[in-house]
Amino acid sequence: MNIYVSNLGFHIGNEDLKGFFATYGEVTSAKVIIDRETNKSKGFGFVEMPNELEGNTAINKLNGFAVQGRSMNVNIAKPKERPAFKKADNFWK
Repeated sequence: MNIYVSNLGFHIGNEDLKGFFATYGEVTSAKVIIDRETNKSKGFGFVEMPNELEGNTAINKLNGFAVQGRSMNVNIAKPKERPAFKKADNFWK
């Protein structure tokens, strides 16, 4: 189960994020998204939990949980949308 976590404190790292969720079950990955230019957290991340029941329990328990003065928003991640293929009007001319 892929879980989206937002409103993270900017000092939360991957291991911190993993620790929050590991309380509720196995975590296969935890990744805080980092801005390429500033090398600082963007304030959101993703957690992978293989067991759906454990993932749902973590979502229910951690949504609204305050860390570093901020309440985390925790939801099931939506699938990444791929841009539709757009053919150039004059490609074949």
